[in-house]
Amino acid sequence: MKKVIILLLYLFVFCNAAYSQYNGNSFLVGINGIYTTSAKIYLYPNSSDEVLRNTSFPLSDIYDAGIYFRYRLSDDILMGFSTEYMTKTATGKNLTVFSNNQTVTIDVQDGFKMIPFELSIYYLLPFSTEKFKFLMGGGGAYYYGKQIRNFGDAGISSSETQIAYGIQVSISMDYLLPDNFIIHCGMKFRDPQFTVENKYNKSIVNYNGTTLNLAQSSFVSKVNVDGVTFQLGAAYSF
Repeated sequence: MKKVIILLLYLFVFCNAAYSQYNGNSFLVGINGIYTTSAKIYLYPNSSDEVLRNTSFPLSDIYDAGIYFRYRLSDDILMGFSTEYMTKTATGKNLTVFSNNQTVTIDVQDGFKMIPFELSIYYLLPFSTEKFKFLMGGGGAYYYGKQIRNFGDAGISSSETQIAYGIQVSISMDYLLPDNFIIHCGMKFRDPQFTVENKYNKSIVNYNGTTLNLAQSSFVSKVNVDGVTFQLGAAYSF
């Protein structure tokens, strides 16, 4: 039994040395279809009231697409860069306005768009085989984003966006096909958030045939993409 355990440990640690990683190619370029489970928009992030400060509008089932590049530094270490375009909107009662000398809460389409730029280092796990490559990675990221809000004939523009940095970790698998093509799937954990100062493009709004007066011309929101990200795509190594 002891010899079996020693043999299994030996295979676990050294089995990847017997295979030519990615057919000896150093570069890899790929595309991904991406699904993120959830995000939140904090409507009053600067409020002195704790309840209002933590009030958020949930968003779920976010689909987008991205591209990525990798360079093989050694048999076991790869460096990668990835980016994507993420956007999501939903409708909720998120805005209080003046109508007929009284305040009412109306439905607005709230959402966000975000472009992450992520730099990662990947480690090829020892139990990888000639066809199946298992990787664990992590690194830093820069996030650029804006809020989306539409209602009636009004919209918003972001006058100021806070620079957002973060970290991310991932685990993934590559399946090598003939002719250097690859099927890729993975899961990523990250928690980007950014604060935006927005300005309405008008103060009097036509909303479903009713004239509304906005209580303020600008507002601040915070976007937090807190869900788990899943990836499925294809790549080519060369």
